[in-house]
Amino acid sequence: MLGRLRSAAMSGVEASLVEVETDVSGGLPAFNVVGLPDSTVRESRDRVRSAIRHAGFEFPERRITVNLAPADVRKSGASYDLPIALGLLAATGVLPTRLLDDLVVVGALSLDGGVQPVRGVLPVALLAARHGHRLVLPAANVREGRIVRQVTLRPAASLAQIVADLIDGAETAPSAPERPASTPARPALDLVDVRGQRGARRALEIAAAGRHNLLFVGPPGAGKTLLARRLPGILPPPTFEEAVASTAIHSVADCSSRRPACCRNARFGRPTTARRTPRSSAAAATRDPARSVWPTTASCFSTRSWSSTGVPSRRCANPSRRVSSASHDLCARCSFPPAFCWSGR
Repeated sequence: MLGRLRSAAMSGVEASLVEVETDVSGGLPAFNVVGLPDSTVRESRDRVRSAIRHAGFEFPERRITVNLAPADVRKSGASYDLPIALGLLAATGVLPTRLLDDLVVVGALSLDGGVQPVRGVLPVALLAARHGHRLVLPAANVREGRIVRQVTLRPAASLAQIVADLIDGAETAPSAPERPASTPARPALDLVDVRGQRGARRALEIAAAGRHNLLFVGPPGAGKTLLARRLPGILPPPTFEEAVASTAIHSVADCSSRRPACCRNARFGRPTTARRTPRSSAAAATRDPARSVWPTTASCFSTRSWSSTGVPSRRCANPSRRVSSASHDLCARCSFPPAFCWSGR
């Protein structure tokens, strides 16, 4: 028997639909996940097996194949645990397949059957709203999902609870979204605190007035970060669409419940855990004017320093790579252009 439902894959800060197909057939017991999954997705078979048993359902000791389509899109993260478990229950007849036709499901499972929060719920909610689907999401992410007005949410606190709700037909009506306040709170950091730095202050004002890109270059302690963190104080309040776009970036980077559901102020800082696709890097660059944001790897990031003679130089964060100020060769694992990276080989 075949169980089929939808989930979502993240590409930068955008979500795309993924078909989760689960087949249970005769043969030696096995649990295979195909469709370009990463190691986290492949490990879901152990979490799903334990969660199904602790939720009070029987795990089939048969040959199980889970296909994540399209197969040419890489799938990562633990958000496929819940859709795989629901697809498996549908394939074994515990859950009627018709109940999964218009659902988009995301959620990570703990071994006792609980549903854990995941990253990127807001882009997935926007995707479900565009396609007219309902969204099953972890209960801890409901506040973030309510930002989108047009989607119906089904919060899942545990696997047993969401299966019972689907069978009983319990509905959760869409809630009024959390919209930015008409007069957002004044930022804690203000440009009035800066003394001196006349040229840098003028650059901030021009960039804020004309929505230009901005790059500060200088030695450590020159005031680059101090100035950039005060830029939101002279920016106009974001529109609701701009606030949602900004919140989506932070949603992909952080699933902490302490983060505001919707960014009400212009934000400073870049999500360091977001995947460095060209789209997410460009979006992060608009929110971190104090740094040059280029697609890089975490193990090789060039930083500017100053030698005792006052000659600017760079060194790679990798301790095995020492560089000279005269070399302009790119590091073998660093994607900085020559104008910004003086890494040595």
